[in-house]
Amino acid sequence: MKCLRDEMEIVNAFELVGSYRGAAALCGTTAKTVKRVLERRAAGQVGRRPSPPRVHNTAAVTELIGQKVRASDGRISAKRLLATAKAAGYTGSTRNFRRAVAEAKASWNKQRRTYRPWVPSPGQYLVVDWAEEANENVFCAVLAWSRVRFVRFGADQTRSTTLALLAECFEELGGVPEVVLSDRMGCLKAGVVANVVVPHPEYVAFATRFGFRPDFCEAADPESKGLVENLCGYVQTDLIVPALLEQDWSDLGTANAAAGAWCTEVNHQVHSEIAAIPAERLLSEREVLRPLPPPAQRPPLRTGQHRKVEKRGSIRFGSARYLVPKTLVGEWVDVSAQDDEVVISYAGAEVIRHDPVGPGEVAFGDLADPGRRPARGIRPRTAVEVAFIGLGPAAEAFLRSAAAAGTLRLEHELAAIVELVAVWSREAVSGALERATRFRRFKASDVRAILEAGPGLPKPVRAGQQLLLDLPLVPVRPLSAYALIQGGLL
Repeated sequence: MKCLRDEMEIVNAFELVGSYRGAAALCGTTAKTVKRVLERRAAGQVGRRPSPPRVHNTAAVTELIGQKVRASDGRISAKRLLATAKAAGYTGSTRNFRRAVAEAKASWNKQRRTYRPWVPSPGQYLVVDWAEEANENVFCAVLAWSRVRFVRFGADQTRSTTLALLAECFEELGGVPEVVLSDRMGCLKAGVVANVVVPHPEYVAFATRFGFRPDFCEAADPESKGLVENLCGYVQTDLIVPALLEQDWSDLGTANAAAGAWCTEVNHQVHSEIAAIPAERLLSEREVLRPLPPPAQRPPLRTGQHRKVEKRGSIRFGSARYLVPKTLVGEWVDVSAQDDEVVISYAGAEVIRHDPVGPGEVAFGDLADPGRRPARGIRPRTAVEVAFIGLGPAAEAFLRSAAAAGTLRLEHELAAIVELVAVWSREAVSGALERATRFRRFKASDVRAILEAGPGLPKPVRAGQQLLLDLPLVPVRPLSAYALIQGGLL
């Protein structure tokens, strides 16, 4: 096959001599080749003949590779994907497969996303996020335009802690931005509907009092808040890791003092992105920040978690239950852990303290009632049952003890006892039932024997106590009737 340059030389030679043999002799080829080149050019074919499309051995799994690359957002490796491709019928080499995966990733990165620089306006955005490093919870915030950074440590990542640190951040900035942007923190959101985040009512009330609009990033998209993500990484590598090697943060106060000193240092250095000092830019940005509300109008910040008292008079905290007074059933209380105790408060006042218990356990505290035991209620149905239970608590105790002892024909015995009320008084039968229960005598004949014995029977008492006997009255005479006088009896 002649190249384009050789074909042009053949055409020029033929135009010069006018014969196939003469052109072939000038170009060092054959007359057949000259004739073939001239016929192709007459037919409109210039250069080499088009070769048939080349089929790669990765064509059978190209669609599979594209699906896996899209599903993994371009992160899957050719090594992990090769086994799946072989199961799908790929028989080529590992090298060809790696090339196919690299081409698919390059195509996906071109289609995936186009980044544009974010140009914030002064006083518009404050970006916040939580980070964790060495068992420390770090709250990070960046004022987008001036790049002023705020870092504090928290005991946890609850809603109350987050709002308290956010209020402290506003105090340090000297104003409130227009929007506070955060990721979809579980403590700040109440739910998600059609990818729209519903902020928690407490967060909405907090934002209303301070005068900013809460906003949330896309789910699982750290690139949309890269400003504060960079700060989180900067804090971890420049503050926490070096400090833990040199000093010990025994409490939050010490850690926050170090965080405040670190913020002062970095905010007074030239920022590489804006080529300016953030602390100096903050002075001009404060002119457009919204003013802080007066202290009296700021929302109160709870010091614990919000819990509703259940109908059993308890709240659930840390997978355990803690009792509260029955008067608070249906009310919302604040629960916090202080000094190795669980403190429950209502309307700002402490209600009760409990020692912490394990998951699934119940803490009674001062509300424990040792005498109370679970029991099924007695519900009389027949006329005899209603009449017998009507004798009072002694009858209920007699019935439970008789049933527990396995008394046969108990209904008949109860009917016979009810008939004794017509002969003896109601109070006498009730007292006899108490004595019968004490001595575990559950027959009607036993109750009748106790009634016939009369009130002279002694009541059992504990050892060492005075035994009281209700003896019958007998006629008595005064001692003067037995006096002796001189000369005989009176």
